Amino acid sequence: MNTLGERLRFARKKRGYTQDSLAEVIGVSRGVIYNLEKNKTEPQMIVINAICQTLNINRDWLLYGRDEMEDRSELSKSARILAELYDVAKDLS
Repeated sequence: MNTLGERLRFARKKRGYTQDSLAEVIGVSRGVIYNLEKNKTEPQMIVINAICQTLNINRDWLLYGRDEMEDRSELSKSARILAELYDVAKDLS
């Protein structure tokens, strides 16, 4: 996958979204998603951020093909919270 459009289409399909359903969730027209997938328009960062959040994908992967597709930031955040809860529980016992 060499282009943003190819990566977006792959991630959208992998997550089970149609162009229409993804557009509805992020509040844009289907044409915006279509044009991004066809590499016809430059992406606006607000749209890219909404796509990445909705599909739970890494922004660097979507934009540049770097890193992994999956966004691990939420996983890392959850792991940190669990570690903190473990420490608190350990202190209480």
